[in-house]
Amino acid sequence: MSDLGPAGDARTAADAVNALSDRFWDGVIELSPISATILGYEKGLDRLDDPGPAGRAAAAELYRDTLAECDRIDADGAASALPVEERITLDILRVICDIELEQLAQRIDRLKVVDQMEGPQTMLPQLAAFQPTETPDQFEAFIARLADYPRYMDACADVVREGLAGGLTAARIVTERTIAQLERLQAIPDDQSPIVEAVKVSKPSDRDRVVDAVGKHVRPAERRFLEALQGKYLEASRDEPGLCSAPHGDELYKTQIRAWTSLDIDAAELHRIGLEELDAIHSEQREITRGLGLGEDLRSARAALRRDPAAIPASVEELVNRARGQIERAMAAAPAYFGTLPRAACEVRPVEPYKEADAPAAYYFGPAVDGSRPGIYYVNTYDLPSRSYVGLASMSFHEAVPGHHFQISLQTEHPSLNTFRRLGSRMAGMAYVEGWGLYAERLADEMGLFLNEAERFGMLDGQAHRAARLVVDTGIHAFHWNREKSIAVLLDAGQSETEANIETDRYICWPGQALCYKTGQREITRLRKQAEAALGARFDIRAFHDAVLGHGTLPLATLAKELPIWLGIAG
Repeated sequence: MSDLGPAGDARTAADAVNALSDRFWDGVIELSPISATILGYEKGLDRLDDPGPAGRAAAAELYRDTLAECDRIDADGAASALPVEERITLDILRVICDIELEQLAQRIDRLKVVDQMEGPQTMLPQLAAFQPTETPDQFEAFIARLADYPRYMDACADVVREGLAGGLTAARIVTERTIAQLERLQAIPDDQSPIVEAVKVSKPSDRDRVVDAVGKHVRPAERRFLEALQGKYLEASRDEPGLCSAPHGDELYKTQIRAWTSLDIDAAELHRIGLEELDAIHSEQREITRGLGLGEDLRSARAALRRDPAAIPASVEELVNRARGQIERAMAAAPAYFGTLPRAACEVRPVEPYKEADAPAAYYFGPAVDGSRPGIYYVNTYDLPSRSYVGLASMSFHEAVPGHHFQISLQTEHPSLNTFRRLGSRMAGMAYVEGWGLYAERLADEMGLFLNEAERFGMLDGQAHRAARLVVDTGIHAFHWNREKSIAVLLDAGQSETEANIETDRYICWPGQALCYKTGQREITRLRKQAEAALGARFDIRAFHDAVLGHGTLPLATLAKELPIWLGIAG
């Protein structure tokens, strides 16, 4: 796989690293045409991924070959002399390949295939929204992709059966939620399918062909996958929700902590940090409630703030428009805090009805690579009376501006990062990504974006929620907590009953994902304090933010090592 011959090559070590990352990323895109479409590539539009043995073997080969090439570059003595971006690239490739090979060896796909959040049954409606179908060739590719769906779903059903045979099954609540979602999809008439609703067609006859394909290919495939989850699999699903109840569950959870955070950190330490953070945040909230004349009982004060008629959305349209206004306000304030702003716009949409009951309160999709699609901020309007404006602002600033929209768009648009670094480096762990989002909520307070103390209280509820995630994720997966204990902690941290149930089941479904937020935020905040202390009056908040966002997604250890160099305070 190497570009460096036995006697050496005229190309520099930096060129070799970039060539390696290009080959690696081409391999990732080839293996996952689903990801390619989400990222805006017009490659593999007529097919889906291979979740079966051949697909797993091809992925393992890519990761092993890439690691071998990383070792060759190091063995040539060139790694220590690499320019900064290539040095980072080599680190990221190692982190990704090591963790992916470990997950393949553990067959974590046997758990991830049963997933009410992003399982295979959620994929086609999402692709229909993102896949271009304007030209005849593009539309025919989409029809071919629908025809490929039975192969894809049957392979997923085989993975389900392998999990059952091997004793590695999903938690019962995850299986039940996934079954319920599939049953809802099966109940929707073909001509009202979320696929039909999402796809963009130029004429009625094209829509008719999509409806026909849904009935011919999609419905039967979904039904077979549903049947694989019912009966014996449901019966064998784990009553205790945490990974600690699965075979080799402690090792699986350690791997998931590393996969999500890029750190080797002990579950007990994360649990302790979460409890300490919760206490500190609650003290801040009591200062606000005392100032508002609401006393120190946070639950009653929270209820009073949320009962205020001005805090309750009157309609879906009103809620979405409120979020749009928050994005506009943040964009207007951003130039004082960032030297570089994204070119991509940020569009606000409600979560689609078919998935809103299982979706988080808000989430974000980045813009297309070629700029043809803006970033999209989704707000959940399910159970509308529970979607209080008290918490909406901090979610908007986290998910969109100056949070994920800035971080992801600036990475995608970066003029000097190679394609892998712009689009694929988040495979190295999401603690940088989610840590920036949570940091952005606190930054929004500095920027004066919260309109009143109720919104500031909501921001602190969001901070408490992420601290509680450290507690409940580790509680569930390392310390044998049940759902009820997690829900109780989340309610105490400010979540509504609806949110606490959905969020708990999300943590059960995605072990370790909830740890990213506070872990990343704490590291970015620590590095900022370090820079402020070192630079004093010379500290420039715009320069700091540009440096943090100026190299794309990084493992946290890499950020901690490199950022002082970029700011001129190293050593």
